[in-house]
Amino acid sequence: MVGIQSTSYNVVNYGAHGNGESDDSQAILSAWKEACGTEGTSTLVIPQNRVFMVKNINLSGPCKATSIHMQLEGKIVAPQKNEWTNYLKVDDESSLISISDVNGLRIDGNGEINGFGSAWWKCPSCQRPKVISFQNCNDLRVSYLSIIDSPRAHVAIDGCSNAVFSNINIHAPANSPNTDGFDICASKYITIQDSIIGTGDDCIAINGGSSFINATGIACGPGHGISVGSLGKNGVHDTVEQVYVRNCSFTNTQNGARIKTWQGGSGYARKITFEKITLTKAFNPIIIDQNYGYDDFESDAVEVSEVTFRGFEGTSGDEKAIDLSCHSPGCSNIVLDHINIASSQPDKPASCSCSNAHGTTTSTIPNCSCLFK
Repeated sequence: MVGIQSTSYNVVNYGAHGNGESDDSQAILSAWKEACGTEGTSTLVIPQNRVFMVKNINLSGPCKATSIHMQLEGKIVAPQKNEWTNYLKVDDESSLISISDVNGLRIDGNGEINGFGSAWWKCPSCQRPKVISFQNCNDLRVSYLSIIDSPRAHVAIDGCSNAVFSNINIHAPANSPNTDGFDICASKYITIQDSIIGTGDDCIAINGGSSFINATGIACGPGHGISVGSLGKNGVHDTVEQVYVRNCSFTNTQNGARIKTWQGGSGYARKITFEKITLTKAFNPIIIDQNYGYDDFESDAVEVSEVTFRGFEGTSGDEKAIDLSCHSPGCSNIVLDHINIASSQPDKPASCSCSNAHGTTTSTIPNCSCLFK
């Protein structure tokens, strides 16, 4: 019986310099094409103790290989900003590394990807690239990887199924604009676990078309919390359901557990659970905002229902511990259960506010009597 073929492809053997200055994009792409085109299993090696500079590479499939293991042991870095803009058009969909239409990919190795984003952050309204994006990738496993200082989002997941990200360390300064840790869109059965995320935007953003999303063991902060949305922008139909966020912490974040929808949209956000959450000076630790981006309720909104907040413990940044701001006719089946949030400011006791929110509350501090059936 013939055994499964396994072949290794080291990018250095394809001309990569690994000196942090030469463009190693073509060498890595050549090694990828060989690994992708090999029947059986293959390994792409990005060796340790080297720095590989790349420019907007697309590692695409479909592949002949039934599975590919990328050993990212060294460091990958982005070019300087002017090297991006001088040779290609940059928009918000650009990525330093784009991986598409690949099934059975595994990435690990304790390596690092640095987006050198600081030069980009000076213009928040400018088009900026992400660090790494996964499009239409199934059965994906990514672990033991550091991703830092992206110009925009650090990891984008779009159209993927059955992916697990574990032991990922993502870091960017609190004032870096739009530097989400994970952006998830149109994907299902995605797990993010045992990871540390500190950025200038959402640690995890779960966007339209996503379902069965699990976030477990996430240390979030700084950042804008773990968010469902935003949904319904520019009148679009968005749906998110079956979201489970457990055993996570929010430290010095602008938000904690958040659902945000724009006016004028349609669709739903439902069957969402946040539980066993630890708070340390987290602003807006529990928030539903159906008025995102507006001052007044004027039109329809994405329906929000079957949302549970359970087992929250710790301190909020100020008195606003629970804020349930819903559009008429309201959010339904909202559950607050075993909540104990104290304000970190002694002169501003923690409070709860509701608007058009319907549900039940059990063992909740601060008192949230405004939530009713």
